[in-house]
Amino acid sequence: MSKTKIRVGIIGGAGYTAGELVRILLCHPNAELKYIQSSSNNGQPVSSVHRDLFGETDLVFSEIDLQDVDVLFLCSGHGKSIEFMSRTTLPGNVKIIDLSHDFRLKRAENDFVYGLPELNRKAISSSARIANPGCFATGIQLALLPLAAAGLIQDNLHVHAITGSTGAGQEPSKISHFSWRDNNLSVYKAFEHQHLGEIRQSLEQAQPGLSHELFFIPVRGNHTRGIFTTIHTSFDGTLADACQIYESFYKAHPFVHLTDENPDLKQVVNTNKCLLYLEKHGSQLMIISCIDNLLKGASGQAVQNMNLMFGLEETTGLYLKASAF
Repeated sequence: MSKTKIRVGIIGGAGYTAGELVRILLCHPNAELKYIQSSSNNGQPVSSVHRDLFGETDLVFSEIDLQDVDVLFLCSGHGKSIEFMSRTTLPGNVKIIDLSHDFRLKRAENDFVYGLPELNRKAISSSARIANPGCFATGIQLALLPLAAAGLIQDNLHVHAITGSTGAGQEPSKISHFSWRDNNLSVYKAFEHQHLGEIRQSLEQAQPGLSHELFFIPVRGNHTRGIFTTIHTSFDGTLADACQIYESFYKAHPFVHLTDENPDLKQVVNTNKCLLYLEKHGSQLMIISCIDNLLKGASGQAVQNMNLMFGLEETTGLYLKASAF
């Protein structure tokens, strides 16, 4: 990799994930954030939308000169990335990292690599098009991949995960309104969440022939950011056996950590980390997974993928401190 900085553009720059990308990329030592596009805010200062960036950048929302970027992050809503790719002729050197759902599932015409580094690091490093995983999908997959890679998912998987209000996006709605969300909980899309397809796809990649069911109950939490997931499934070995499997699987992956203390969500909020914790209860292995839905579940992971695609150390620009107080 040359010392020339990676020239970056962001499509759909007004939302939460784009805001997190901007914050990371402004401090990234190998990136130059050149363009941030937003159809509804064209010509306005970026800090007029992402107000915490006042004094940090003079960038304004503008159209992107595709000849003047090395990588594009697609941060528009689901369905918009397919539209963009179908109507846009991209220079051959421009790499794509899509943060929507549009290219996560494999199909004949889809040449995107699924961007979960802990599963596909080598393929990501040699790819020009990455489909960034979903937030729930990231937390759940990181909790289960070591078992799948060892061929040890031997029973149905029971998953309960609670997410912060930022998971619903920046557009105001009933379920994101403070008066509704505060001091409140609710289940939604039980057993049929849109991330189930990509989760199963990855688990089957790691454990071919997997046929057991994954029962997923997503919950809207009354906090702003972070996903706290608990899973239980049958496991024949001891707790020590399970810990050895997880430690071995993640020893070369810098953002996933197995802890021997029951974790809390604030340990990962504002970071690109995933914390995992295991307990054995009779025949059941319980797995806790904690991530920040906007970072390891979205924008931080997208930058991690960018680093791999451009031959950088994958932790570059991602040493972020948790708000653990």
